[in-house]
Amino acid sequence: MRTTLDIEPDILQAAKEIAAKEKTTAGAVISRLARKGMSPEPAAGESKIRNGVPVIPASGHIITLEHVQRLMDEEGI
Repeated sequence: MRTTLDIEPDILQAAKEIAAKEKTTAGAVISRLARKGMSPEPAAGESKIRNGVPVIPASGHIITLEHVQRLMDEEGI
């Protein structure tokens, strides 16, 4: 469907760059990102994805550098 929208110049430029990389149109890119932005939050038990990386739900524990170093030592990293 053809329509007229007022899109900020930086957003349009980013969409055009993504479209060129994906060999598609800026309209298709903007539509896909709009759909993704309007999709509901994941259901209970599903991981949320942020920037392509699964977000680990909070457990109520504070992870310190000492915790990380201990686990690295245990894993031999």
